[in-house]
Amino acid sequence: QVQLVESGGGLVQPGGSLRLSCAASGTIFRNDVMGWYRQAPGKERELVTSITAGGWTNYLDSVKGRFTISRDNAKNTVYLQMNNLKPEDTAIYYCNAHLVNSEGYHELWGQGTVVTVSS
Repeated sequence: QVQLVESGGGLVQPGGSLRLSCAASGTIFRNDVMGWYRQAPGKERELVTSITAGGWTNYLDSVKGRFTISRDNAKNTVYLQMNNLKPEDTAIYYCNAHLVNSEGYHELWGQGTVVTVSS
């Protein structure tokens, strides 16, 4: 069984930094796009950033220049480095991955990790 396990959320002051991690466990044949979504209170879930296996990335306009996504294909892990955090970045952050194992293709979600930016 394949699952995504997130870590790294927490409380940080405005201007601070956090690093989120998400590891896919289990036997994986191919790991395609991985990404991070977030959902703030009372708002829809939105795509923050994603990265392909080849390293192509895209970002939500409001996080460009502040957030950096990266991945370690050997570890099936994706990271999100968040710098210069703002109160509006407060949300539950969810890891997302599209991968293939012996049972076929899956789109998986992590359990979510809370990021709170507040003084």
